[in-house]
Amino acid sequence: MNFVFNPPATVSVPVLGSSARFPVHRIYCVGRNYEEHAKEMGFTGREPPFFFLKPADALVVVNAGETGTMPYPSLTQNLHHEIELVVAIGTGGRNIKAADAYQHIFGFAVGLDMTRRDLQNDMKKQGRPWCIGKAFDQSAPIGPITPAALAGDVHHAEIALQVNGADRQRSNVSKLIWSVAETIEHLSAAWELQPGDLIYTGTPEGVAAVVRGDLLEGSVAGLGDLKIRIS
Repeated sequence: MNFVFNPPATVSVPVLGSSARFPVHRIYCVGRNYEEHAKEMGFTGREPPFFFLKPADALVVVNAGETGTMPYPSLTQNLHHEIELVVAIGTGGRNIKAADAYQHIFGFAVGLDMTRRDLQNDMKKQGRPWCIGKAFDQSAPIGPITPAALAGDVHHAEIALQVNGADRQRSNVSKLIWSVAETIEHLSAAWELQPGDLIYTGTPEGVAAVVRGDLLEGSVAGLGDLKIRIS
């Protein structure tokens, strides 16, 4: 097959314990999925889940034991961190029931949903889409994927983020408003999930700004750490 230009390489994430890599199809993100984070953003209650997407090439892939680099993005003066559990889909499907959701999960990873908060807030005020605040280049750092069988009880794991060694976010995955299984059920009713999809499941309270030079260290118990330097 001939192309008018060479297509980019497939975006992929390393898999712990394997030489094979996980090819990425789409990145889905869940908004306001921890109650305390919803409150700090001015909302309360268990609202219906909502989703937004990031392009696959927004990933900043960090190998185990390494520190990745994310350049401070353009157009913003208020870049926020959001630590998240990431679910990697291995088997696709539509209208997946929560009871069957785990059969579709390949593994889990630690991710950061980086946000140009000032741009997002401006778009919200104008009633416009806020892709510019969420889906910008290199807005989705991610560590290696741990296969589900090796991840332990990730659904009750501590999730945390430190900036320059000081706690910023610390909670537990069990505090998700919509569990991983429920999220997959709702998401697959709107889109047909595909092998290679990643789901950023939401962030707990404590989101705040970072600046150039900051070192971010995120973790989900049982999945290792994700380290990123803002350059």
